[in-house]
Amino acid sequence: MGRPRGFDEATVVRSAAELFSTRSYDGISMDDLVTHLGVHRNSLYKTFGSKRGLYLVALRWSLRHHIAPLVDRVAAAGDLARALRVALGEPATEAGLNLLLMAAVERAPVDPEVADELAPVLAAFDQAARAAAGRHPDRDEQDDDGMALALTATILGLRLRARAGTPGTTIDQAGAALAHRLTRHT
Repeated sequence: MGRPRGFDEATVVRSAAELFSTRSYDGISMDDLVTHLGVHRNSLYKTFGSKRGLYLVALRWSLRHHIAPLVDRVAAAGDLARALRVALGEPATEAGLNLLLMAAVERAPVDPEVADELAPVLAAFDQAARAAAGRHPDRDEQDDDGMALALTATILGLRLRARAGTPGTTIDQAGAALAHRLTRHT
């Protein structure tokens, strides 16, 4: 009979997702994980198999608990301006968007499993943006698709700029200006 697990797996996964959203995958060592999570190295290996195993579980958790609800709120926003405000106005979604961006830029190009996890999520984001764009009588379907894709790119791009700490640009400033412009043109 094995020893009972001495940690809450859900808490460890949530904390790992937060850590992976702040630094690059390669910039986080097992020592960093052990220290941040407060779990013995052997326990992490036994439960998740490897750092990559923990990363994949944390990524899936974040996509399900941070990004999926955000996608639903974007789809229900009713118009592009509101969708933008929804996506950028919730501090709780920052970690999820950060991890999504990190995974897309850093891991997906070199890890097919990460790419496979992200593809349906990005497609769902695009579909949510299409739903928010709605059918506008003065635009053709191609314009609606273009506006939706532009919204997805804008949300991710503004999150990336905020993460990079671009001086003089805040999500609030850019989001408000773009939302105002979209309100006038939709």
